[in-house]
Amino acid sequence: MILTEINPLYSLAGVAVGILVGMTGVGGGSLMTPLLVLAFGFHPATAVGTDLLYASATKSVGTVVHGISGTVDWKVVRRLAYGSVPATLLTLLLLAQAGAHFDGAEHVITVTLGIALIATAVAMLFRQQIVAYFAGTFDAMPESRIMRLTVVLGAILGALVSLSSVGAGALGMTALLILYPKLPTNRLVGSDIAHAVPLTLIAGTGHWAMGSVDFGLLTSLLIGSVPGIIVGSLISIRISDRILRPILAGTLALVGGKLIF
Repeated sequence: MILTEINPLYSLAGVAVGILVGMTGVGGGSLMTPLLVLAFGFHPATAVGTDLLYASATKSVGTVVHGISGTVDWKVVRRLAYGSVPATLLTLLLLAQAGAHFDGAEHVITVTLGIALIATAVAMLFRQQIVAYFAGTFDAMPESRIMRLTVVLGAILGALVSLSSVGAGALGMTALLILYPKLPTNRLVGSDIAHAVPLTLIAGTGHWAMGSVDFGLLTSLLIGSVPGIIVGSLISIRISDRILRPILAGTLALVGGKLIF
């Protein structure tokens, strides 16, 4: 565990990220983790671990709201968790071994984060085209196969999020829209958020056990992000994300490329 003092600068970063999340709906990890690594110079493992617990706290609030509204499909959440929980635990074990014996965790995390950011940018820009391409493919598919594919999706997300804290939002949501075209979008959004809570909590706890969570940073981010999300949500009513999303996606792609190369 790493302890630093609460820093107003990090809280301001939380405000900025919160506003963008509120305006575009993009997962905070896609923005916060590269910001912590590139702008503030945090070790990638510390950035990922801290962001995971940050995400578990913020998404818990979202899950309560969606749960009260009845927009969570718990069957989908369970299927995702069947894959993500064991995959997360296995990834954390491998990550701990790599850090302890080969000192290769930093490189693995950085490259995975870069790839995840580029994939997120693609999903943001071309979600409608991707979903339309697969339209009809899964409509007639047996429920048992959809269940297995959802478990596999959960496993992929579990490994990806544990290594990068990115992927459960744009990537997971795009895949769910493909697998469950008949479910209302708001139920898929609620299910995606609800699944992210245990996923990020388990992964974040694992990083905490490895000593890669900064609780001073975590507190600073939460102080700023909560009002930021509220402000961003209010602004989103007035500004179309048709302008913001391409700019944000391009930025994520550039940052992802910088992390890889």
